[in-house]
Amino acid sequence: MRPDLVHTLKRLAPVAAFALTMGLFAFGFARTLAAPPDDAAKANFGANCSACHGEDGAGDTPVGQSLQVPDLRSDEVQKNSDAELTKTITDGMESMPPFKDMLTADQIKGLVGYVRELAKKK
Repeated sequence: MRPDLVHTLKRLAPVAAFALTMGLFAFGFARTLAAPPDDAAKANFGANCSACHGEDGAGDTPVGQSLQVPDLRSDEVQKNSDAELTKTITDGMESMPPFKDMLTADQIKGLVGYVRELAKKK
């Protein structure tokens, strides 16, 4: 691949990931609100996280690979405290957008629990 094209793609990857996240959020928002409480975290993950992190959290989606997102099931991610994971989801990190204005504190707490569950399914 041409070096100038690679450079441009790397520059645009965070913007594309954010746009994709926003689109998926809008698409999945109504479905998330209607989900039963025990399925809410899974639905939120599917609507807001899976485009980059994949359904299983491995991060092996095309967007996830281009942004080099971590495998959420990995020891590196799982060693973080719940407070650290909450902060990452709330405030964002590097190319990951913040979700503080899109999800409630309870929804973010549910995502932290769901990330913990992903590690058990690895």
